[in-house]
Amino acid sequence: MFWKKKQMVSPATAVKPPETKAEKPLPEPEKLPGPQDIPELVGRHLVVQMRKDPDWVWRLKAVVRKSAKGGKAFDVRVFDAAAAKKVRVKNYTSLDEHPDLILYEGWFDKESMRVELEEKKREERIGLEVSEEVTIFTEAEIWQKIIGLTEPGSTVFFYLAGSPSSGGPLGRGAAVVELNPNYPGKGQKRYIVYTDDVEGMKPTNKRRRMFDSDKSKEIARWIKERHYKSSMP
Repeated sequence: MFWKKKQMVSPATAVKPPETKAEKPLPEPEKLPGPQDIPELVGRHLVVQMRKDPDWVWRLKAVVRKSAKGGKAFDVRVFDAAAAKKVRVKNYTSLDEHPDLILYEGWFDKESMRVELEEKKREERIGLEVSEEVTIFTEAEIWQKIIGLTEPGSTVFFYLAGSPSSGGPLGRGAAVVELNPNYPGKGQKRYIVYTDDVEGMKPTNKRRRMFDSDKSKEIARWIKERHYKSSMP
């Protein structure tokens, strides 16, 4: 019996597997900053160029990212944090899923000091086709509504354009007047005046107590000084 001689393969003649090029690692996605106070350049542009109410403007928030324009240019989206309470706005791209929250969108350049913004229509954003439709009451009408409260604990509210609160068609929440349920107890006043945030068209019941008073006309005057149409969009 003959044994087949094993074929020896020398290292020089061995077939080597084809060399593959090392794949370049994918670039890390840009880490976008979270919501911040509205940039000064953008805020000034809204107040000076677009003639928006400064009290309203400086309460807004913004999200930014580096612009494809390069240098010190940034894309920016401006939104109202009060209107976005039920949505977690993490960064610039998270508003892709909530375009209705964007008030203004555009870019700004810290070097050239240029700002370009596009205003989003308010009625398309949040369904409040009300800035021109809200009834603005006279001081006498406000007073009549206040003295019309008869049940202890009953309330009446009025939208405000100036207060510590936010939201609503006039921008700064609402004044809520309550007929004090503890009146006429010791040291109790007839009326309690609060401000409250507004979502949509309703107060949120997160009231801030402002003052108590027996003087309905003084309350009506206080409300009227803050119950007007501002220049907000």
